[in-house]
Amino acid sequence: MAKDKNSEDYVGPIRRLAVGLLVLVLFGIFLFWRIDSPRAERLRAEAIDTFVPSFAWAMAPINGVINLISDFESYQQLRAQNQDLRRELQQMKAWKEAALQLEQENAKLLDLNNVSLDPQLTYVTGVVITDSGSPFRQSVLVNVGARDGIIDGWPTMDGIGLVGRIAGVGQNTSRVMLLTDTSSRIPVTIQPSGQNAILGGDNTLNPPLEFLEDTAMVRPGDRVVSSGDGGVFPADLLVGQVALGTDNRLRVRLAADYQRLEFLRVLRSQPHEEIPDPTDLLTPEAEFFGPAALTPSALTTSEVGDG
Repeated sequence: MAKDKNSEDYVGPIRRLAVGLLVLVLFGIFLFWRIDSPRAERLRAEAIDTFVPSFAWAMAPINGVINLISDFESYQQLRAQNQDLRRELQQMKAWKEAALQLEQENAKLLDLNNVSLDPQLTYVTGVVITDSGSPFRQSVLVNVGARDGIIDGWPTMDGIGLVGRIAGVGQNTSRVMLLTDTSSRIPVTIQPSGQNAILGGDNTLNPPLEFLEDTAMVRPGDRVVSSGDGGVFPADLLVGQVALGTDNRLRVRLAADYQRLEFLRVLRSQPHEEIPDPTDLLTPEAEFFGPAALTPSALTTSEVGDG
């Protein structure tokens, strides 16, 4: 206990002395810093150059924290910019897809305009709105109907070839039976041989040719057009090309693109003029001489007279 008391007697005065000296030193530094003289200024500059740089290590954590905060703010800005760029990229992709679709539709419409048709044939262009086909029925619906003057039986084409015919008319829509439908039968002509045949659908994209007059005169690659027989379709509408199927049957590779039917041209097909009296087809010379001029006796008399 005596030792502790003696140590406390020494510590108290020493502490008071140290505090007093520190106060005097600080007060002296304060006074020295307040002295306005060239010599004092040089001493202050030397003191600053000596002691201040050595405190850089103490400022390193603070500078690191400041840099970290600045980097975090920059990261937040970059993240926001990245999100904005992603949204703009998605919008650009959507616009690109829309532009491609419009380009394809424009190309198909240009194809429709480039098809060479009989000047007497007029047409109505419709958009394919749905595919009502099935494994046993091949047809599509277009957005033109009775309000547009569509009549059952009129042929339809895409930008290149014949597609089918109107097989049902509503007020605002019509059903188009495709050439591939099993109920479809159209007369065709094969060029350049001039062979006539029937194109019958069988639910495939390459329907067969039936009732060919002479198969030996038909070659793969020959052009197939509508014949116009029976008034079903106008003549010389492109159907496709002859191809040899895997079953060794002559088939037709259809010119129309059945995988991308978006626009169809409905042709206003006018009915054929009926001629009830065959004598209406007589030439002017025959009409001048009369019906008797075509009798065998008249021909014999004229030949004898010429002789």
